[in-house]
Amino acid sequence: MEGLSVDEVKVSLQRFGLYDYVVFVIMLASCAMIGVYFGFIKKKSQKGDVEADYLVGGRKMGVIPVSLSLIASFISGISLLGTPTEIYVYGVQYMYIVGGVISMGFIMMYIYLPVFHNLQLTSTYQYLQTRFDKRMRLFGSILFTFATMAWLPIVIYVPALAFNQVTGVNVHLITPLVCIICIFYTCVGGLKAVVWTDVVQTVLMFGAMVLIIVKGTFDVGGLSVVMDRASQSGRLEAPDFRFDMTTRHNVYSCVIGGVIYWLKTNAVSQNMIQRYLSLPTMKDAKRALWTFIVGTLFLLGLCCYSGLLIYAKYHDCDPLTTKLAKAKDQLLPLLVMDTLGDYPGLPGLFVAGVFSAALSSLSTGLNSMSAVVLEDFFKPFSNKPLSERATAIIMRSVVGVFGVICVILVSVVEKLGAVLQLSMSLGSVSNGPLLGIFTLGVLIPWATGTGAIIGGTVGLVVMSWICFRAQVAIATGELQFESKPVDTQGCSYHFIPSEPMSMLAINVTAPPQQSVPSEPEFALYHISYLWYTLMGALITIVIAVIVSFLVGPNKPDEMDSKLFSPFVARILDRRRRRKAVHSQPRIEVSESCHL
Repeated sequence: MEGLSVDEVKVSLQRFGLYDYVVFVIMLASCAMIGVYFGFIKKKSQKGDVEADYLVGGRKMGVIPVSLSLIASFISGISLLGTPTEIYVYGVQYMYIVGGVISMGFIMMYIYLPVFHNLQLTSTYQYLQTRFDKRMRLFGSILFTFATMAWLPIVIYVPALAFNQVTGVNVHLITPLVCIICIFYTCVGGLKAVVWTDVVQTVLMFGAMVLIIVKGTFDVGGLSVVMDRASQSGRLEAPDFRFDMTTRHNVYSCVIGGVIYWLKTNAVSQNMIQRYLSLPTMKDAKRALWTFIVGTLFLLGLCCYSGLLIYAKYHDCDPLTTKLAKAKDQLLPLLVMDTLGDYPGLPGLFVAGVFSAALSSLSTGLNSMSAVVLEDFFKPFSNKPLSERATAIIMRSVVGVFGVICVILVSVVEKLGAVLQLSMSLGSVSNGPLLGIFTLGVLIPWATGTGAIIGGTVGLVVMSWICFRAQVAIATGELQFESKPVDTQGCSYHFIPSEPMSMLAINVTAPPQQSVPSEPEFALYHISYLWYTLMGALITIVIAVIVSFLVGPNKPDEMDSKLFSPFVARILDRRRRRKAVHSQPRIEVSESCHL
């Protein structure tokens, strides 16, 4: 590439050929055919509850497909592309979040999952009405809808950037086509189609990542070279045990903040709980939970290593400084084309894997929106029970309408520029209050509906302010984060030096800075984004408990024990038994009876 310009090198790397397009199209066609099978062929041979079959697979799904679906749903295209970017720019400190992931599994298994599974709910927000009142159900459903519609367009847009990097095709040509296919199989096939397409897509994700890692490691000279270069650059680092809430990533923010973040996204989120509720028994749900955790940790490990591999490949010629990659989430696609571009079909397999992650997240979000809109917006306000036909029309219409909105919002996302990071932080705004409300419900019998809605509102307002101020601080340079060093001394092509571009990775909250920033004066919005969910939840819980006792708390002995976590339910049952024993009239025995 000696003597070439960066634009000429970029064009030379866009070798997406016929076989690659064939692999990509086969993936899309397979997803569509799965939807046709469950929507038309399988449907004719089965009769039963239309709603239960469409939304929770008739509660007869298998553990392995549901587990793979959970992995595919959680690991979006943003995570698949964003985690390597995070490691490349900031090092491996983020990966200590695995401690939070494992802890989340135990907490979810013993506290949250038994409640939802035993109640056999379709929408998790039904629980809020049963435990509190109708206001809380509507409040939770609105927060979920808002957060989902802010997240899904980004889920679609980021993989489109990968496609643009390897093909040069405009993102607005590929996103409508891919989304239409996703909307189709989600609309006609319901949860069963979503789960089984997720199975195909998960296999593609793992296959694509393993392929890149094996070939890329061989090209740079082996595992030892990757690790040596990562260590020399400071990217391979020991856990940071300094307790400082403003430090972007350390052991405490990754483990403590991480476990709370993962609890919201896995333990009480409609997107994930809907999968667990599709399993017939609690034992199956627990097996699916731990299979999901193991699979997710393995995939995160692959993403982490690929970030180190990207640095090993470009250690002396940073593609972001040279603009060989237009955006940071195009680093992994760049590595793919540089490593696999000469092998027809393999770049297509990678792109299919990335889009599979995006399609899985999109289909999961749309299917969950269908459940929430039907159960929480239509049924509670319907004067008479909905017919099967009306139910089917509503569920499919919701998928279609919200799917189209997502496609339209992709254009908005692209034009947001620096504000994009603000939209990506919206999840943290609603996640904390929602987790706080559900935690109140399953753990604190005294909490009332009035306390919960006031606590949730205060938590939402406070977290909105914190996230907004943090994004303003980042945009103005008030809040900066130290990134790992990069070099361009070994570049073999001509380029015009430029400042690095802002990130589009969900795991990254700030543009990297090449110089060490001065220590900023502490402010509440300077804390690490990993603390956001915990802070929102704590604010909600504390305010709700105070308000509940001010207006008059619930009487625990009068509460239905099925609405609480198993250990809380046991405490309530013991209280009732003791109260029943003490309330029985005592029979006095006269002395003559003993003679």
